[in-house]
Amino acid sequence: MTRTRRSDCPINFSLETFGDMWSLLIVRDIVYFGKQTYGEFLDSDEGIATNVLASRLAQMEQRGLLIKQSHPTDGRKEVYRLTEKGLDLIPVVLELANWGAKHDPDTSAPQDWIVRVSRERDALLPLIRATVQRGGSIFVGPDSVLAQLAVQ
Repeated sequence: MTRTRRSDCPINFSLETFGDMWSLLIVRDIVYFGKQTYGEFLDSDEGIATNVLASRLAQMEQRGLLIKQSHPTDGRKEVYRLTEKGLDLIPVVLELANWGAKHDPDTSAPQDWIVRVSRERDALLPLIRATVQRGGSIFVGPDSVLAQLAVQ
């Protein structure tokens, strides 16, 4: 029997599933900014190479983090959405963002959002998850988490 994992440690499993920076940045782009297409991911500030992006999207789909569907209005495009397994990464991404904002003196993260997530994490998680599941995001769009919180 060939072993495909380095160990049975849960941290190792997690890192082997999504541990490279590109995969987590794709999840970030979906959760925070509502990006869904190859072109939108390609436009991210980090400058991912086209071959790396294609590889990561395929790997994430194969590992059950993303599902690829036809674009609803443009049949030439495909959209990527988080699966239930992918949605389970939302708390991880929020914690990474909070840690980065705390320790990076040059962070571009909105401090009011970071403070709010730190204080209201458990209350915000279901709203964020439901919004992303519907195709929305935290910061972008009329159905964003920020827009919903402004109405409340």
